[in-house]
Amino acid sequence: MSRYIGPVCRLCRREGTKLFLKGDKCVTKCVLDKRKEAPGQHSKARRPRKPSEYQKRLREKQKLRRMISVGERPFRRYFDWAQRRPGLTGENLLRFLEMRLDNVVQRMGFAASKVAARQMVLHGHLLVNGRPVNIPSYSLKPGDTVVLKEKSRANAHFQKWWGRSQESASRPSWLETQSQEFAGKVKSWPMRDEISFPVNEQLIVELYSK
Repeated sequence: MSRYIGPVCRLCRREGTKLFLKGDKCVTKCVLDKRKEAPGQHSKARRPRKPSEYQKRLREKQKLRRMISVGERPFRRYFDWAQRRPGLTGENLLRFLEMRLDNVVQRMGFAASKVAARQMVLHGHLLVNGRPVNIPSYSLKPGDTVVLKEKSRANAHFQKWWGRSQESASRPSWLETQSQEFAGKVKSWPMRDEISFPVNEQLIVELYSK
């Protein structure tokens, strides 16, 4: 599966909104504050057009897909899983994505951004239920614990990110952390209002339901 490795600010400009792929820089030094037009050589010269209904749904799907850095095929598999589960398909989809290991690592405070969290997982810095896991798409469930390895706790970046997150009070209620142990636990499935993806999931359901 191919993965986008270019400038992530270009993705934010394409979607016209912040995707929060660079952590704190998306708040303090966002390129959208200076360049709001879409990327491309002739973007300024293009005449603005009213987006079609299909375009609205497509852009919503692309926005969510880029937030989690997955291709079309795995994203479609997530949708198929969500469709087979009881309940609302859109909420099931967001819940599956929210429980990915790289996303939970970022929300617990181990990393400052999803990009950094993905790299932490790939490099094997974390233990899930006492076992090393290096798959960013690994799906967690209530009761699972995530711990930073002993050897990795001396890393200055990890210490800074973890210390800053422990001082913040914005952690969702479905997660709990233990500051001294560099550990966190998934207490329950996240509710819709605690999911970190600012998208309209109904538009994505309508796109794939045609």
